[in-house]
Amino acid sequence: MNKSEKRKSQLAAFDRLLTIMDELREQCPWDKKQTIESLRHLTIEETFELSDAILDNDLESVSKELGDILLHIVFYARIGSESQVFDIGDVIHQLNEKLIRRHPHIYGDTQADDEEAVKQNWEKIKLGEKGNKSVLGGVPRSLPALIKAMRIQEKARGVGFDWEEKKQVWEKVEEEMQEFKAAFDEVPDADMEKEEAKGEFGDLLFSLINYARFIDINPEEALERTNRKFIHRFQFLEKAAKASGKSLADMTLAEMDIHWEKAKSEPFESKSK
Repeated sequence: MNKSEKRKSQLAAFDRLLTIMDELREQCPWDKKQTIESLRHLTIEETFELSDAILDNDLESVSKELGDILLHIVFYARIGSESQVFDIGDVIHQLNEKLIRRHPHIYGDTQADDEEAVKQNWEKIKLGEKGNKSVLGGVPRSLPALIKAMRIQEKARGVGFDWEEKKQVWEKVEEEMQEFKAAFDEVPDADMEKEEAKGEFGDLLFSLINYARFIDINPEEALERTNRKFIHRFQFLEKAAKASGKSLADMTLAEMDIHWEKAKSEPFESKSK
């Protein structure tokens, strides 16, 4: 199949999806009942399922989950068309124009020779489009805190507000670590000022995320890899306990430690990319 034939096949598949969506919305009791608000939590769930498939490097599942998200996009657009606010054509036209507008190095006369220049142009154009008074105004409030910290730092970098060398960033990490340790490490829990401790610990995490970003490590991916490694080892521990006729609740910490050390020698391969 040549490129032209493939494009025709893709357009036909999309046209069929739109037809099916129309039929479901008009005939299916469940689909007829849905609103933009009722679909929201389902869309979030589908996004996390896609994330799992990507972490597992399961391309067949990635394809399936992308289909589920595409269904939601078409569903929202169909609901929008019923109120004559927007339809799928509007969604796609707006996207096309935005992509052209935000890539002036492709569709205009702006120079961008590397990825960093592209990202800086993108953020500057985005800031002008949305009329945000702040560079950070476009960061979604409901983003998970770790990802939000990374996006805040990336946006600040996009307008030149960043450290010059990684050594400076690590010095900041050590400074925050020492501040937290000096203020709270030797303090009894009963005497600890929780809100102040929370603030200092947040500063420490923020500085670590900043350092990870500076050396091109995605902290979300790094933490998820560690999560999976811990799960792998803990489940090994559970199996070992069961094989010895005990439950974890019946074992001493010393006994669990023996199996944990064995678990650490078991091969673990994170499938995340």
